[in-house]
Amino acid sequence: MPDSRRVVVVGSGPNGLAAAVTLARAGLEVEVLERNGWVGGGTATREITLPGFRHDLAGAVHPMALASPFFQAFGLTDRIELVVPEVSFGHPLPDGRTGRGYRDLDRTAAAIGGRDGEAYRDLLRPIVDRIDAVSQFATSPLIGVPKHLAGPAIYGARSLELGTYLWGLRFRDEVAPAMLIGCSAHTIGQHPRLAMAGAGLMLSATAHAAGWPLPVGGSQAIADALVADLEHHGGRVRTGVEVTDLRELDGYDGAVLDVAVPGLLRLAGDRLPAGYRRALKRFKHGNGVSKVDMALDGPIPWTDPVLRETPTIHLGGTRAQIADAERQVARGRIPDRPYILLVQPTVVDPSRAPAGKHVLWAYGHVPYASDHDITERATAMIEEHAPGFRDLILASTATRATDFERAVSPNFAGGDFSSGAVTMTQMIKRPVASPTPWRTPLDGVYIASGATSPGPSVHGMSGWWAARTLLDDTNIPLPSLSA
Repeated sequence: MPDSRRVVVVGSGPNGLAAAVTLARAGLEVEVLERNGWVGGGTATREITLPGFRHDLAGAVHPMALASPFFQAFGLTDRIELVVPEVSFGHPLPDGRTGRGYRDLDRTAAAIGGRDGEAYRDLLRPIVDRIDAVSQFATSPLIGVPKHLAGPAIYGARSLELGTYLWGLRFRDEVAPAMLIGCSAHTIGQHPRLAMAGAGLMLSATAHAAGWPLPVGGSQAIADALVADLEHHGGRVRTGVEVTDLRELDGYDGAVLDVAVPGLLRLAGDRLPAGYRRALKRFKHGNGVSKVDMALDGPIPWTDPVLRETPTIHLGGTRAQIADAERQVARGRIPDRPYILLVQPTVVDPSRAPAGKHVLWAYGHVPYASDHDITERATAMIEEHAPGFRDLILASTATRATDFERAVSPNFAGGDFSSGAVTMTQMIKRPVASPTPWRTPLDGVYIASGATSPGPSVHGMSGWWAARTLLDDTNIPLPSLSA
């Protein structure tokens, strides 16, 4: 790399900004180009219903903000205010019972009760107690040997159990299985599957290890903290700049692309070697989400009072009902009762709405690029557990799967929040099978989105790994990320 060491990062999502921060701290001259008029990608927070009501465009709750090795090294908890609720998630069932995912695993087991409570604790305790080693493993490429074997080995064995039809052997009642699939269904896909089970176990473990935090003021706080650090180390972000061809970046000495696989193919075109291009074209998109944001006149009147203080709610019923709904989505259908991931951030962060008012963020799973509006289905399912909810709606904004490319990011085209289907094959080949999948065949060009290992979630790790690969290739030491 020449002495000027000018590097461009395309995209200001958490992965792009993680790469930019790492490279700027290493002494490179870094410029981030963002096509939107704001920074953050999926972590942006905007007023999209009524003035004064702030809604997260994609990610709303951030379990990996505490578990991600990048955010731990960056010291995110010292840079922004995070609220960690007592109950990480709630899961109301059709019979009126509620699964309550307390931050305390023993309390959660006690709330489940009986043999199933003990089985739930036994399933998760070894992972919760080894959460740092498991997080390190889960956020590293699957091609490689983990530094610590015990935690990843137990995590793998538990994932194998829940990712196959052995998943019905551990529990007798409905509550614990529903809680587990509710976490697994954060990642869109069929059940039981190994990739779904692994993602769900990681989320379940973080719920009971450190909790599921929400940034005060919205997810934008994460992006803003990264931008502030970037600018402090000499980098800058230019918004409203859309890159349409890799040739536009020829004036830089290196490029890190926070783009999904279709974006890389569009930008690079025939400059990519034929074999690599064929491999990218085999990379499959996942199914989508249809999202609705609401401005509410008051808090959601949940029948279970615990849910009134719980930011994250999983709707969809029992494990069998959610699994059936996900199978329908995989077959291209809209379920009558889809899995709904709902977040009511204002129960712990009133700063996001005018006094006494609330915001709601919710999405349901739908086929890729569906134009289905989830608003009515979500409203009806909430109303079942919170009679009178409908009367609180002041305004709502629907973002269908077909809208995400325009409204949020091309990385979420078709509503695919995961930037590619989450399967075991595509976790190994993300986007290609390699110990350094962030390096492209083009000299000085790297890819850093959730389409690369370790996959989706707001963890910054894909960007961090891409930046580390660039620094290794140019013999530049990896910098410290601490303030």
